[in-house]
Amino acid sequence: MARVPSAVVAATGLVGGYGVARWTKKRQLGGAVLAVAGAAAAQRWRQQAGGKAAGALTAAYVAAFAGAHPLAKKVGAWPAVFGVAGAVALASWAVADRRHS
Repeated sequence: MARVPSAVVAATGLVGGYGVARWTKKRQLGGAVLAVAGAAAAQRWRQQAGGKAAGALTAAYVAAFAGAHPLAKKVGAWPAVFGVAGAVALASWAVADRRHS
């Protein structure tokens, strides 16, 4: 069975975390989704690209989460979430997944 690319895991964590928080009205539950997916992606990044790359991609994941908030004030919540998720997915693919596809 093929493994899900880390880019998909990371993007799903950002989109899913926001979606869960919004639809359940429980921010903590959305945060849990974000954290679990982020940890899974970080583990995959470490396996595929090493510790330094995993650290950089994890920082990008956290920055994307934080950056989506002010961006949402300018473009709307969903466009901001999809934008940052796409950026993290692209970075993840370029640094880790591209080598293993």
